[in-house]
Amino acid sequence: SKPELEIYADDVKCSHGATTGKIDESALFYMRQRGLQESKARDLMQYVFSMEVIDKIDNEEIRNHLGGLVLEKLGIEL
Repeated sequence: SKPELEIYADDVKCSHGATTGKIDESALFYMRQRGLQESKARDLMQYVFSMEVIDKIDNEEIRNHLGGLVLEKLGIEL
């Protein structure tokens, strides 16, 4: 997501955007060939994608909490 808010005197402009994409089928194939079920491989890829963003958070406590929430939501146990 990319929220934007511009305020100039009495003129307010607000917009946002988001990016989506497909899971890399070759990476999915690679993980499936190493014994992961497709659903677990997809979950793992979503986790890694999420952690690329979460790892940029400076506060370690918040970073760990958000990482845990993603794991919980995806049903991944490390």
